[in-house]
Amino acid sequence: MGKKNNYHHGDLRTALLTAAEEELLEKGVEAFSLRGVAKRAGVSHAAPTHHFGDVQGLLTALSTIGYQRFIKAQEQRQSERPADPKNQLAAAGLGYIDFAIENPALFRLMFGSKRPDKSDEALSAVSTTAFNKLAKEVQQVTKLDPFVDESAMADVLATWAAAHGLAELISAEQTGRIHILQHANKEERDAILLNILMRAQTSDT
Repeated sequence: MGKKNNYHHGDLRTALLTAAEEELLEKGVEAFSLRGVAKRAGVSHAAPTHHFGDVQGLLTALSTIGYQRFIKAQEQRQSERPADPKNQLAAAGLGYIDFAIENPALFRLMFGSKRPDKSDEALSAVSTTAFNKLAKEVQQVTKLDPFVDESAMADVLATWAAAHGLAELISAEQTGRIHILQHANKEERDAILLNILMRAQTSDT
């Protein structure tokens, strides 16, 4: 019996998404193919098309899952930190970095690729949820509504830029010249990053 006969109900979709993530990690988004995903999953070449339509559909579904994990990574870090707004905002930044380190190819797909369909309903909903989470947490610090106050939205963008920039540098292993991170263990690294993320918050809040 071939591997493809062992899937039942929703298992095949899950297997295809797992295979797609492996394909993305190994080949990158430019060389990503449905044929490669099917081969990894041990199913017919038509199976990914049946479930996702085309390459864009599969990458869109993968990106949607990525955002779900992204939010969970932030929530995990926040559950470990004090409940005050500044600590919670900085902890979300740590979760942002964690996700990028643990899922480098997925991170680049979500934030650096045009191949996912950003207008897809599920992807749009979860990416909006992620942004609104950030906006709400900045609002808790500044006491200003970013969707009403321009300076508060600028704070949202500055906070996002700080977390994303650190995530990019660390996930791409571009921190060699930053001596404070070079030889730090995980606990020391977290303390350093928390300090940087706290500094990135506005000084007048």
